Amino acid sequence: MRFIEEYRNDDLIGRLAGMIRKEAHGRYNFMEVCGGHTAAIRRFGLPSLLPEGINLISGPGCPVCVTSTGFIDRLVAYSRLSNVIIATFGDLMRVPGSESSLAGERSAGADVRVVFSGLDALHMAGRDPSKTVIFPGIGFETTAPGTAVVIKQAAAAGLKNFLVLSAHKLMPPAMDAIVRDGLKIDGFICPGHVAAISGSDVFNFLPEKYGTGCVVSGFEPVDLLQSVLMLVLQKNSRNPSVEIQYSRAVTRTGNTRAQRQLHEVFEPCDSTWRGLGMIAGSGLSIRESFRHWDACERIALDMKPAVENNLCICGDILRGIKIPSDCSLFRKACSPGNPVGACMVSAEGTCNTFFRYS
Repeated sequence: MRFIEEYRNDDLIGRLAGMIRKEAHGRYNFMEVCGGHTAAIRRFGLPSLLPEGINLISGPGCPVCVTSTGFIDRLVAYSRLSNVIIATFGDLMRVPGSESSLAGERSAGADVRVVFSGLDALHMAGRDPSKTVIFPGIGFETTAPGTAVVIKQAAAAGLKNFLVLSAHKLMPPAMDAIVRDGLKIDGFICPGHVAAISGSDVFNFLPEKYGTGCVVSGFEPVDLLQSVLMLVLQKNSRNPSVEIQYSRAVTRTGNTRAQRQLHEVFEPCDSTWRGLGMIAGSGLSIRESFRHWDACERIALDMKPAVENNLCICGDILRGIKIPSDCSLFRKACSPGNPVGACMVSAEGTCNTFFRYS
């Protein structure tokens, strides 16, 4: 409770907002690339405390949202096979594929189960060796080490009926792609959970290569307002750097033990991001030594090209060039109860957050 009370202190929030108003002169475009940040910014009404010149842009920070339609299509196809169980996180259930979703397939009789961790899926495979259990590995550097550990445990136990379909992604290549895409970004509010694993040094290329400042932030109102102030001061001084606001959880080098687990099982690969397309070196594929637990290697499928919904602008929202209210479906055909696009599905999705808090 100490951190919640301390980092939601009304007086401190007011003082930080006043300091930002005093220091901000002109226009500032800051992008957060963490779904937790997007949700917190809207939930606490932080834009209302900032001067008009500061524009907070939501980027590709929600792992469910950036998961490609083709990945969902493959999961749907796997769910239609006999003796297959899809053991998935709940927020992946309703993400639409080209023609169906995991929720739709479960309604039609497929064995699709919600789990809280990869370990739950592993135990499921151990209890029923007659079934092949497929666990969709999604998320950034935060969750990938956990999936790596589960794969190693499956190998140690000889559980050959446990498979992982990896859609794990790395955040720095996506940030690089956003800057190269030409969107004017004056600074990034960097993801605290990712940096707790990777360390803040993975973002050094942004000020060094592009002159774009970064602040690794926590998730409470004081955290985020202090991070905005730090970015304002960086831009004003024309001295972009990588700073750590979230020092109670993040270091420059990160969690080296988790990094070792990740790199032992996974290796970088090219990966497709919803809205951003194929980004070189932005994904994580299972290494050759653990390929027996790779669903793509074990179960070959002849997949058709993915079909996107042309009315949904989720891709443009993830790139930061549009906001949910620009979409003709928002609050009409598309809502949390009836999501048309991936950004409306997850509680960390930009459309879902804007729907609930705007």
